[in-house]
Amino acid sequence: MVQHPSDDPWVPEVSYVTTPRVACDGASDYSPALGHPRVYLQIDEKGYTECGYCDKRFILKGGPADQGVSET
Repeated sequence: MVQHPSDDPWVPEVSYVTTPRVACDGASDYSPALGHPRVYLQIDEKGYTECGYCDKRFILKGGPADQGVSET
């Protein structure tokens, strides 16, 4: 059985995005002062990518990893 990328219990945060190129600096609504150096990530054919620092997952809306359950 293949697990959906947004259902992975080891991913601390998931963000649905509209562009295949994203930036991550580790800041969040919960801890905006904490973070890491800003990195730029490219979503590939899987439809998602993960930050190597904080493990935040970015899922492309309408992509292969998006099953219609997205943030508004």
